[in-house]
Amino acid sequence: MTCAIPPDEASLPRAVTLRVQEKTIDMDKFVIRGGNPLVGSIRVSGAKNSALPCMAAAILTEDEVILENIPQVRDIETEQKLLMSMGAQVELGYGRAQHRTTISCRHLSDPVARYEIVKTMRASSLVLGPLVARCGMARVAMPGGCAIGGRPIDLHLKGLEKMGATITQEHGYLEARAERLRGTHLFFDKITVTGTEDLLMAAVLADGETVMENCAREPEVTDLAAMLVSMGAQIEGAGTPTIRVQGVSKLHGTRHRINPDRIEAGTFLVAGAITRGDLIVTNCEPAHLGAIMEKLRESGARVDVQSEDSIRVRAEEKLSATDISTREYPGFPTDMQAQFMALSTQAQGVSRITENIFENRFMHVQELVRMGANIAVDGRTATVQGASQLSAAAVMCSDLRASASLVLAALVAEGESILDRVYHMDRGYERIEEKLRGVGAQIRRMGNVFGSRATSEE
Repeated sequence: MTCAIPPDEASLPRAVTLRVQEKTIDMDKFVIRGGNPLVGSIRVSGAKNSALPCMAAAILTEDEVILENIPQVRDIETEQKLLMSMGAQVELGYGRAQHRTTISCRHLSDPVARYEIVKTMRASSLVLGPLVARCGMARVAMPGGCAIGGRPIDLHLKGLEKMGATITQEHGYLEARAERLRGTHLFFDKITVTGTEDLLMAAVLADGETVMENCAREPEVTDLAAMLVSMGAQIEGAGTPTIRVQGVSKLHGTRHRINPDRIEAGTFLVAGAITRGDLIVTNCEPAHLGAIMEKLRESGARVDVQSEDSIRVRAEEKLSATDISTREYPGFPTDMQAQFMALSTQAQGVSRITENIFENRFMHVQELVRMGANIAVDGRTATVQGASQLSAAAVMCSDLRASASLVLAALVAEGESILDRVYHMDRGYERIEEKLRGVGAQIRRMGNVFGSRATSEE
């Protein structure tokens, strides 16, 4: 194992410090003129929420890891910067490289996740488990608050402590150390996707068997487990509440293809329905979209699985009100709540949308109201009176999925809407304006071209 262990924060080598130049993209806006039904075929990119843990999993081996179907989004660029700041070599290939990423973590000279990178993406905490497992230590900046609610990593830390790690906190950093993690029995007090992923990565190199109970069942967890198995890990039960891991001493490199993004696919299905279009969503996984398709059908949309990787959506009749209650997979995903709220504004009747995962995920409500929606919020439930005639307005994007809901609303609003702070959308949707324009949307980007810049200083 070639991992350097710095003795303290003051002596950490800073030969290369990466800085994200956010000002170049924070001024971007979308200008959307509503009224066009979306017709044609639209392709789904790889899942950002699968790609991020799979990139972190490359830490577990000295060999080269190749990941395919990587989406071209800001969070992937941030993960690249994070890994490179530790000494890894990361090549992001798009275009001819077909969204392929090559990662080599042979020499991890600096196993630290610094605040200037962690603060821009909470998934950065996913390097904690693999760093401790591979290097015997990890120093990760505490992620702080989140616009849609707290995402504490207490469950990550509790699990690592049970596996023998010593956890300390100082100067805004969490440090975990262990000569070698040991297998144990873990029970998650609350279902957590990132916690399941982080501790799964830690367990694959632990000494002995680890049994994890009340695990997240999301496809992103299953995708990570499939990658780890292809690297030589011994895992049973991924995709069920109980996962068993028999630790091994070493993992090897692999070539793995990332799952399609089920949330992007769901967003496009809603786009087809809300605009009364005829849209075929391709390169998706219908098996991952059951709850979304069911609610679309309840709303009156016609949804047909065309093939093993494509779904057709049409809304020939008026949409009807439907109640939504977010749950862990396979329930209705919290990441689709905002998009369905936009759809509910166009449905006849009263829809009740209950958010059970995050405590502050109704930040899009006030912006939808500015466009003419009739929505009242009481605690974790939003009541939507439809159907409303939305009108164009200048609105502000507050987080990734809220941004998507405002795009959907603007697609049916009368007039020309301006969406500010669309860098939130760039975190998780690959060039969405180009994809939507290809099926008839009147949408254009104003401001700087997508893509953050990084500079290095000696």
